[in-house]
Amino acid sequence: MKENETVLLRTRHKDKFREYLTTVSGKQFHCEFGIVETADLLDIKPGGTIVSHMGQQFSVIRPRAPDMFRLAKRTGAPIMPKDVGQIISHAGINSSDRILEAGTGSGVLAIYLGSVAKEVISYEIREDFVKNARANLSMAGLSNVEVRCGDIVDVMKQGSDFFDVIVLDIKDSAESVRYACSNLLAGGFLVVYSPFIEQAKAVYLEAVKAGFYSLNTLECLERELSVSERGTRPAPSRVGHTGYLTFARK
Repeated sequence: MKENETVLLRTRHKDKFREYLTTVSGKQFHCEFGIVETADLLDIKPGGTIVSHMGQQFSVIRPRAPDMFRLAKRTGAPIMPKDVGQIISHAGINSSDRILEAGTGSGVLAIYLGSVAKEVISYEIREDFVKNARANLSMAGLSNVEVRCGDIVDVMKQGSDFFDVIVLDIKDSAESVRYACSNLLAGGFLVVYSPFIEQAKAVYLEAVKAGFYSLNTLECLERELSVSERGTRPAPSRVGHTGYLTFARK
């Protein structure tokens, strides 16, 4: 591993895996299974192991976006992976795309998008959220994602930059739709996440007024299965519905 690189430490305890994020900083990492000297991680390749002072063995892994979703510090409820997949697939996001995002939150969606796209610029109005998101993005090791503190409407009103995809996850998203068109390249996608049907409807109608085409609003439901020797059935207390996604093309 490299200096300042983020590492996923995984260990097994009572037939269950425990996972932790830490950085190769030279400082000690503390958890209930003992102290790990992160300086020793410099000599370990991904897939290797390290032992705490209590004799607990950890596997050393390079974290991926799903690990950041589970383990990064949150400032609110992030967009779920099932919805992230819909955004990436329906908007056709690829390695040449520049993306404008609003509603950074914890930075989870920005991490997923930054793992795929060329560049992501994300706006968040709350400074405390911006600080936390920047820390999470630093942990993710993404240099192509920039988090800015500001109002996306003010930014889009200027119309001074153009993007392949714009993703909105903000309270007044319908009011922002009218300005998104002037910030998109021809053929680009606007994606709006709405927690309620009424908001999704308002977004859809505003997109029609703004001249977007190929509009589509969808809901992605996910059901996890619980597998045991006794039988297999839907897992209890799992999130199925989260929100609605509206896609519109310029």
